[in-house]
Amino acid sequence: MKNQINLLNQLQELVLTRDEHHATGDGSHMDELDGFIDDLVSRLAPEVRSLYQRLYKKDHIVMSPMNNGCCAICGMRLPISQVQAVKQARQIQNCPSCARMLFFEEDEAPRWIGEKTSRTEPRKSGVGRFSAEELMIPDLKGSSTESAIRELACAMEANRFVSSADALVAGALRRESVLSTALGDGIAFPHVRGVEGGGLTLALGVSKKGFVFDDSGERVNIVFFSAIPTAASPFYLRLVKCLSEAFCKEENRKALVAAKTQADLWKTLTKATRYTIR
Repeated sequence: MKNQINLLNQLQELVLTRDEHHATGDGSHMDELDGFIDDLVSRLAPEVRSLYQRLYKKDHIVMSPMNNGCCAICGMRLPISQVQAVKQARQIQNCPSCARMLFFEEDEAPRWIGEKTSRTEPRKSGVGRFSAEELMIPDLKGSSTESAIRELACAMEANRFVSSADALVAGALRRESVLSTALGDGIAFPHVRGVEGGGLTLALGVSKKGFVFDDSGERVNIVFFSAIPTAASPFYLRLVKCLSEAFCKEENRKALVAAKTQADLWKTLTKATRYTIR
């Protein structure tokens, strides 16, 4: 059954990649993604395929990682016996609340490790809800996709937002191997899904000279790197749309590239998104 669970996780990632491409791309890869998805569906056991298709009609997120004995999507605490059954993976286990299929995350998976917001703290707004000045890199040192992602992942780890920069880099590169996240205008949105334990985390890096991001030769100056809990996948689609709307304006992109310090870059980001990200 572990093989089926792995197929289901690959399938969910492809479906969410297709959703991202539909929302933010030009649609040129839809047929290719549909083909990959159909192939994976055909490899599911009949009873698993039937369950998947029933859940898919309700929501494209049909798989939920188990996080601290709870369903990571709805937060339902699972009986101890079911926790053990999810870990053993001898048969499909469904969340008693949301009905999604549950799976166990391995220990090496990256996790959100930021501090929980105190109820007495002022409520954050805009991009400050999931990013911070410490996650701004105004001058990326590397000149490749991997090096840019690594710098941003290391910033997340060093500032104790997310664990394991190495795992973040590996996850982001796996996602890039499916379909490039460069969306034109010199901007790319690499990300890692399934970083559980807290909220979405966004880092921003700027390359003054730019670099070739993917096999198509697309050059990138601005890199938004995100660590996404599975439950936040629908919100991430809206976030990318908002960022794209803000930075389709050339003056906003130029302002990011011109920023010299973390404070400058943070100020530019928050100013450019004050109307698009609430």
